[in-house]
Amino acid sequence: MPKPFTIDIPEQTLTDLRERLQRTRWPDQVEDYGWQQGSELGYTQKLAQYWAQKYDWRPHEAEMNRWDHFTTTIQGQPLHFIHQRSPHADAKPLLIQHGWPGSFYEFHQILPMLTQPEAHGGRAQDAFHVVAPSLPGYTFSPPAKAPGMTTREIGGLMHRLMGELGYKRYGTQGGDWGSMVTSWLAFDHPESIIGVHLNMQGVRARTWAVPLTSEEKDYLLKARDLFKEDMAYFAIQGTRPQSLGYGLNDSPAGLLGWLTEKFRAWTDCNGELKNALSWDAFLTNVTLYWVTGCITSSARLYYEHNHSNEDVLPSNGRIDTPTGFAHFPGEIFHPPRSWVERAYNVVRWTDMPKGGHFAAMEQPALLAEDIRAFFAELD
Repeated sequence: MPKPFTIDIPEQTLTDLRERLQRTRWPDQVEDYGWQQGSELGYTQKLAQYWAQKYDWRPHEAEMNRWDHFTTTIQGQPLHFIHQRSPHADAKPLLIQHGWPGSFYEFHQILPMLTQPEAHGGRAQDAFHVVAPSLPGYTFSPPAKAPGMTTREIGGLMHRLMGELGYKRYGTQGGDWGSMVTSWLAFDHPESIIGVHLNMQGVRARTWAVPLTSEEKDYLLKARDLFKEDMAYFAIQGTRPQSLGYGLNDSPAGLLGWLTEKFRAWTDCNGELKNALSWDAFLTNVTLYWVTGCITSSARLYYEHNHSNEDVLPSNGRIDTPTGFAHFPGEIFHPPRSWVERAYNVVRWTDMPKGGHFAAMEQPALLAEDIRAFFAELD
């Protein structure tokens, strides 16, 4: 049975955070490399100084507590989630899911746009009852105690969560890990899913013996080149997350450097994070990672993924549930529609004018509008 939950971080935890930031032992840097080898030193120092001296957690904590938070246990796994019901009783149920290095906080602007669209340029009949969980091992959802908490396993937990809340049929939305969880949920429980909305491709079809188009071949070559240069984090989190965790869980400056580089690289910010997100919004997400000590357990999902081969559907497998795809120009990968359609029944494709990997934070109005439009066409 879900229990109400309130975020209440002890002041001692926040004081310790500020003191640790002020005692940081900074590394050196080869100036000519700038951001090429990771988070640039001067920028990270300024951000750390702001975090320690000017950032105020309490207003953001109060903002988050305006939402309806709950905790429950599904098959032995404790879960935290937001269950924000629309004032419109006949609203569609919608499960939205985050990824790494994000959190449920990614949805802080989009929630009212989905629950009360008429107040944000939409129609009342397109409203949703929104369920936004924290993935196991992220922020207020404790980590799994045993191996095997893969994206497919999480999909099963989320399906049972929606059933516990009384939703037999519902829509799903996700990016990053959320796109994979959502995809496996639709693959394993198609009878319950109204539609799948993605802002990043989750799973792919098996194409070993299938001829590819020239556009698809070009996409795969570019993706492999990107993986070589920008995916070191994926390799270490997918193989040795525990070793990485000792440093990031002990040093807020280390955590800041690790996450700043990803948010700058993956947002549509033209090299300056503030062009996509305010420092306060970014630091609220980082602070959630720090105060809950979840950086190691969140990274562990990469290990489970790397040792499960769950990015590929079974032979001849396809997600036949109607799928909407919002393609943001600042996203990490840019698959052609034909590549996505090999794995999904794509009925709506939207090329967005701006926005990146953290779409709900960067361009909440664009994402909300596309979600509403997609589900408005489905039963």
